[in-house]
Amino acid sequence: MFTETQFGFSCAVDAAGCAEPDLCATGEMLLRRCEEALRQAGLRPTQQRRQLSRLLFGNGDCHVTADALYAAAVASGMKISQATVYNTLNQFTQLGLLRQIGVDGSRSFFDTNTTVHPHFFYEDEGVLVDVPEDAGFDHLPEPLPGYGMERVDVVIHLRRRRHA
Repeated sequence: MFTETQFGFSCAVDAAGCAEPDLCATGEMLLRRCEEALRQAGLRPTQQRRQLSRLLFGNGDCHVTADALYAAAVASGMKISQATVYNTLNQFTQLGLLRQIGVDGSRSFFDTNTTVHPHFFYEDEGVLVDVPEDAGFDHLPEPLPGYGMERVDVVIHLRRRRHA
């Protein structure tokens, strides 16, 4: 989910006044990368795509559902439909700007960190977060003949223990 700072644009607009200038520089670089990827794919960097890019990439890595991004966009004053948000998330994923993480059959998160890394999914809260340490896998199965391994997605589902 978004934190309060992920709703604003201050870091992406004014890196000099940001408390975390490294994140701002990274956010600006991702915004430029996003616009360039859109152009190369034949998509215009429309106002709505640029505004959604700022919400997604303006304040460091985040995990967001389409509904949460739509709510953040509306809260920031954008005039946008849910269909546009879904379409934009899918376009950004196809361009490699986002990584889609399915946590169950009905819910997906979009991760701005596209590197291969494991996640914790807190089922009670509906929150996806990066695993803080490196997780190691000693042995992965060999792909079937004629196939190559594309990626490995690891989502560790956590549920709060109920004490009796």
